[in-house]
Parts: sequence; structure tokens; C-alpha cells
Amino acid sequence: MFVWCAILFLLGIAAFLDSLFSYGDIFRKVNSVLFMLVSLGLLVRTTTKMRMRRLEGYLEKIDELEHRINELRAEKTKSATPR
Repeated sequence: MFVWCAILFLLGIAAFLDSLFSYGDIFRKVNSVLFMLVSLGLLVRTTTKMRMRRLEGYLEKIDELEHRINELRAEKTKSATPR
């Protein structure tokens, strides 16, 4: 995501310099399209990362619950064995 932000920032600098030195002749036609594509890429990347983090959270919770189940089974077998 850092790369997407850097690209967006560099496009912003290039558009600013274009408007400052050549009165927007270079970026005028493609500026909005480039910014929309990069921001769309940022949006897709962010939502993908959010989904992956949610999945990782579910997997961590499953591992934790399986560990607790194994502990309870071990306690149950200890208490069920005759002395």
C-alpha cells in the first residue's frame, strides 16, 4: 500500500509542477484518469488487506479454541482415571 501512496503522491507533485510551469498542458488530459486508477488500486488493496486480516483473526481464534478444547480433554481424562 505504501507503493500506491507513493505513486499517488508523485502524480500529485507532477501535476502541480505541470500546472506551475506549463500551465497544465501535459497533465490536463490524463490527470483525472491517472488519479482515479491509482485511488481505485488503493481502494482494492485496502479492502483485500482488510479481508485477509479478518480471515487471519478467524484462524487465530480457531487455533485458540482448539487449544482450549485439548486442555479441557486432558483435564477430563486426568480426573476420570481411577486412583
